[in-house]
Amino acid sequence: MLVLFETAAGHALFKVQDEAKLANADDVFKHFSTPEKAAKVLKLKGFNAFKDTTEAVAAATDMVDGKMGKTLKKFLKKNVVDVGLKDKLAVSDKALGSLIKEKLSIACVNDSAVNEVMRGIRANMDTLITGLEDDDLKAMTLGLSHSLSRYKLKFSADKVDTMIVQAIGLLDELDKEINTYSMRVREWFGWHFPEMGKIVTDNLQYAKCVLKMGMRTQVKSLDFSDILSEDVEASMREVCEVSMGTDISEEDVTNISALCEQVISLTEYRAQLFDYLKNRMNAIAPNLTVMVGELVGARLIAHAGSLMNLAKHPASTVQILGAEKALFRALKTKHDTPKYGLIYHASLIGQTAPKHKGKISRVLAAKTALAVRVDALGDSTEATIGFDNRAKVEARVRQLENGFSGVPNSNGKTKNESKKYVKTETSKSYNADADMTVSSKKRKAEAADDEDEEPKVKKEKKDKKHKKKKSADDDAEVKEDKKDKKKKHKKKKSAE
Repeated sequence: MLVLFETAAGHALFKVQDEAKLANADDVFKHFSTPEKAAKVLKLKGFNAFKDTTEAVAAATDMVDGKMGKTLKKFLKKNVVDVGLKDKLAVSDKALGSLIKEKLSIACVNDSAVNEVMRGIRANMDTLITGLEDDDLKAMTLGLSHSLSRYKLKFSADKVDTMIVQAIGLLDELDKEINTYSMRVREWFGWHFPEMGKIVTDNLQYAKCVLKMGMRTQVKSLDFSDILSEDVEASMREVCEVSMGTDISEEDVTNISALCEQVISLTEYRAQLFDYLKNRMNAIAPNLTVMVGELVGARLIAHAGSLMNLAKHPASTVQILGAEKALFRALKTKHDTPKYGLIYHASLIGQTAPKHKGKISRVLAAKTALAVRVDALGDSTEATIGFDNRAKVEARVRQLENGFSGVPNSNGKTKNESKKYVKTETSKSYNADADMTVSSKKRKAEAADDEDEEPKVKKEKKDKKHKKKKSADDDAEVKEDKKDKKKKHKKKKSAE
């Protein structure tokens, strides 16, 4: 009998020297209690070491999936089939044994005795497999386990959503810092050139102009065509001559210029960070990005903590994510709960009429929840689900704007839409000859029956009234008799 044993270092093939010792499964492990005893039972016939970790992971994956890899097939063919051995092969997996028997015509065995043999080999692996150190085997096993687990989880460095959480947090902080610094520049330089604040509205352009001009007297001699348009530049040249601003020193200009450099550098880094966030979102959550955009999608992921946590949320939670304060305040005061949270800033809701924003936010949240689950748990990197869901939401927006209340199907049509009536056949005129006529004798008989029925009905009504009156009179007589008896009884008592 031959024994096939799989390790993290490679495949090993053993020859059983004494099969009688393997007859009783309960006593098999006794023969492997020491390395010397194990060497008497098994002898190494062949060993095929893996070339690298990739080959080891591929072989282990095939083993887990119940497949026979190319490496194992070549190894068995070389050491068993080509040599012409007819011995049975003991394997640890029944599915693998059936595949080996089917492809290589080698009889395979898998029973309790074989499991005990595998257990014994595992206990004495360092002595049975020559040239394999215990420390090296442990390192190989650890590396293979990590690689195999990563393969199972389909781990990818591009799927790390922590980068998105940090990037969107930094982006929000940069927006606050840039706004604060820009307002400081405007307020500071406004003492020298106050009219410029109304002419140049963009903060970045304002900072670049201040950095370039220094004093307002330099406006005429400088060219701002690379920063401003011709109209804005001309109006700024006109205003600088009659400016009401105060004079400032060179030291003031130096400090203001340093602050302008900070504004420009932060704005440029903000643009670079946004491009980085955009690429990350398209790599990690393409369907979510198509539905709500990069910024809103990143804020949803950051608010939930991770992409997987967001995928676990139902659509109702995704809809109001970010409006927790308003939700709990509404529950506490028993008012209406909020209709939307962070998802309100999505472009699909922004382009909707105010009266339909609540409905569209509910539809968008439902489709977004599906898109997030595909991104978190699916294997595809394409945004096909996102585009399909977005088309359905857009169709729903159009229906609400056009006055349709039905729910769109996959074709973007509603159930309430009815097909136009098309006349297929020619209309026929009324045929008076087809009417049925009743004979005069039958009409007289029916009239007589009606006359007989009327007095019967009247008589029944009179009888009912008479019975009611009679019962009422009887009740009155019974009550009077009771009253008379009570009076007589009272008189007797008083006489006594």
